[in-house]
Amino acid sequence: MTIDDIRRLAAEDLRAVDAVIRARLHSEVALVNQVSEYIIAAGGKRLRPLLGILASGACGARGAAVHELAAVIELIHTATLLHDDVVDDSAMRRGRSTANSAFGNPAAVLVGDFLYSRAFQMMVTVRNMRVMEVLSEATNVIAEGEVLQLMNARDPDLTEDAYLHVIRYKTAKLFEAAGRIGAVLGGAGEGAEGALAAYGMHLGTAFQLIDDVLDYSGERAQTGKNLGDDLAEGKATLPLIYAMREGSPAQQALLRQAIESGGEAGFEPVEQVIRETGALDYARAAAEREAGRARECVGILPDSQYKQSLLDLPAFAVARSS
Repeated sequence: MTIDDIRRLAAEDLRAVDAVIRARLHSEVALVNQVSEYIIAAGGKRLRPLLGILASGACGARGAAVHELAAVIELIHTATLLHDDVVDDSAMRRGRSTANSAFGNPAAVLVGDFLYSRAFQMMVTVRNMRVMEVLSEATNVIAEGEVLQLMNARDPDLTEDAYLHVIRYKTAKLFEAAGRIGAVLGGAGEGAEGALAAYGMHLGTAFQLIDDVLDYSGERAQTGKNLGDDLAEGKATLPLIYAMREGSPAQQALLRQAIESGGEAGFEPVEQVIRETGALDYARAAAEREAGRARECVGILPDSQYKQSLLDLPAFAVARSS
């Protein structure tokens, strides 16, 4: 299956999720509605709710609870983006001005808080304590990941293991929760729950590693953000970490200064070192390994179109250009 085939399989469910999001984001406060509408109009891949839908379908769960929780996952993700953009002072996301650029930092932070609290209100409606446990734990771990990333900013000595720890908290944890909830809703048992959680963790890690690659090799028109944003924010992502490890002393000195200063000397010299050291190939290969591990996790599931979609989804995560 291609990503288009997968989206066609889940199209009706994704439309229902979008309807839930629009309905649940309504507020009597005008600014909340303005910022919420701005966020919805920006679109997005909806990859996390898509995973929740596919995992649920693979375990035999369909209907309103699936749509509600897929929407919850997207709201939590969107809240993290709002807060991320404020912390990183980002000006562009998905090819347009960030909410903090358009409405100011206070509005972005407070609407992010609204999204979190609304997501928890929505969780309660499903009346499933296991769902509450999974999503509340994921939200807490994501927050810890954000703090770890902040602590690691402008650190040229960050190790690969430490970086992977951050992205498994910050990015992969919500993918993991989406997979796990599918098994919970389908009553598929601990084996399937663990397998789909591991699938989500590996898929989310692969997805983030490709984001790392695209920050040094993508096209602004496709990625919807400026190249070098990670460097400007002092983030030592996997390509930089590998180049620091494998580069010559002169290259290492250049990268060290760039990480510590947020790339004040310019993006191009850093990009050249990353290409010369093969760092992008290394990071892409790491993403492909994670994608392979994700595919290995779903063997426990019964055959279905949903299982096949889960098998094919990692290929999209590593082959994408945005």
